[in-house]
Amino acid sequence: MRQFFKFVLATVVGLVVFSVLGFILLTGLAAALSRSTATRPVASNSVLELKFDKPISERKQSADLLGNSGSTLGLVGIKDVIRRAKTDDDIKGILLNLELVQGGMASLEEVRDALLDFKRSGKFIVAYHEISSEKSYYLSSVADEIYLHPQGTLEFNGLSSEVMFYKRLFDKAGIEPYIFRVGSFKSAVEPFFRENFSDSARYQTVAYLNSLNDHMIGQVAESRKIPAQRLKVISDSMLVHNAKDALRLHLVTKLGYFDQVQDYMRGKLGIKADKKPSVVSLSDYQDNSKTDEKEGNTSGNRIAVIYAEGDIVTGRGSDDNIGSDKFAEAIRKARLDDKVKAVVLRINSPGGSSLASDIIYREVVLTKKVKPIIASMSDVAASGGYYIAMACDTIVAHPNTITGSIGVFGVLPNIQPLLADKLGITVDRVTTGKFSDLPTITRALTPYEKQQLQLEVNDIYADFTTKAALGRHMPVERLRRIASGRVWSGSEGKQIGLVDVLGSYEDALKIAAARAHIKADDYQVQRLPRQKTAIEKFFSRFTGGGDDDQAAAEARVLQAKLGPLYPAVRQYQQLMQMRGVQARLPYELEIK
Repeated sequence: MRQFFKFVLATVVGLVVFSVLGFILLTGLAAALSRSTATRPVASNSVLELKFDKPISERKQSADLLGNSGSTLGLVGIKDVIRRAKTDDDIKGILLNLELVQGGMASLEEVRDALLDFKRSGKFIVAYHEISSEKSYYLSSVADEIYLHPQGTLEFNGLSSEVMFYKRLFDKAGIEPYIFRVGSFKSAVEPFFRENFSDSARYQTVAYLNSLNDHMIGQVAESRKIPAQRLKVISDSMLVHNAKDALRLHLVTKLGYFDQVQDYMRGKLGIKADKKPSVVSLSDYQDNSKTDEKEGNTSGNRIAVIYAEGDIVTGRGSDDNIGSDKFAEAIRKARLDDKVKAVVLRINSPGGSSLASDIIYREVVLTKKVKPIIASMSDVAASGGYYIAMACDTIVAHPNTITGSIGVFGVLPNIQPLLADKLGITVDRVTTGKFSDLPTITRALTPYEKQQLQLEVNDIYADFTTKAALGRHMPVERLRRIASGRVWSGSEGKQIGLVDVLGSYEDALKIAAARAHIKADDYQVQRLPRQKTAIEKFFSRFTGGGDDDQAAAEARVLQAKLGPLYPAVRQYQQLMQMRGVQARLPYELEIK
């Protein structure tokens, strides 16, 4: 018995010691993280270097306990850095050191507008490229001087979008997808039963891609002082084959090496030729505690900005998607907070679950009854992304936002041929009723079952379009003529009444303040949903709340391993995970 008590006592003491040491370790890591993210002093007469080597998302995810930065760059933080650099006497200019920028066209336009605003201070912007994609050049076209490596390349040949189709794969694998949809333009499911674009899908893609391309060319033309028609010829004919072509056509100002860019910066900074220019990086300059446009404002008024980015799913979701429970809760919190005078719903989503979209939509409707709520569309706000926006008082979109796609679909795969013919597996069943096993993926559907599932999709489409017509104040018949799942650019959406105002996130904030009858400088911005800290993420893994975060991390690892094959695997995973009727953008839209 004495030995037993000794063992118990030793165990308890060990657990206590382990807990204390663990607490000390976590405290030390947290302190190290705090020190690593603290603002570093900026030397006088410096240049801010912007090097977008990670994808751009709406908000940067918090660092982990070791201080490793997230896998994306936050648009909010990028704009804040440029805005602060404009009035920082220690920053004399910006160096754009860009290659393959990863971001949507609307996000890049917001960065570009921030750079144009920076130039109004009289400070310089210089760009350097070794390799420049179309998106990289779109940003650097605002620069006073654009350097391209003498053996470098500059892409300026228009926008494109590729889609993978899986019909032959499904045929070989023995998978028969049952498709239920409404609208000739609801082409989200075409990759599952076609080998190429339908005529309607090709038509809409050509329309909105040309709209985006024309908008981009118009902005580049204004910055480079080259007629838009001339740029259109250069782009359509692909007249830029090498660095010399880019210089001859005045797309860049100089061919040179990075040391020559440094010489240019020395001249602008007024320093000697043997002195290295002081350059501060985006991460070093950024202060995470000061990302609020109204930082330092002591007003009791607030405008809540709710960031909805990623696929729309039921439940809590993760940092990479829009969980209906979490976002309904965020909107509800803003509605019930008397200090919040207006709400801006910032949307960057291709849609997802129709049910989840409707849950969020309901909270928007309730909020609209008590305070202004404004939709600010980013790169994509389509299908379910439009669903959660359509009840807002005002919808603000960029000209190059992808929106619309008002339609729904359902997919139910029949894998019986795969099991029986390919794998030698047969399935038998016992049921209490004729339809007890519906929905099922292990047998073919009967004509009656197909009819009932299609009727369900029809009902949800009718509900979607009725609510959209109510929100847009137009007859439902007219709304359905511009719906049918068709995708539009922001410019096109404005012309047909799906969008109220063409503008930026800042424009949406101004509209929200005006609708709430508060002055432009008399409010603070409250960002929702609140992001988890590094420590919260760490502990959530032990409390059962980190499953979604872990899944997101695993997806990023899988993407790094598979490279160009990842989109196909991801689309297959999405198909297998779809539950219920979907309000989702056509296929995997990637513009390059």
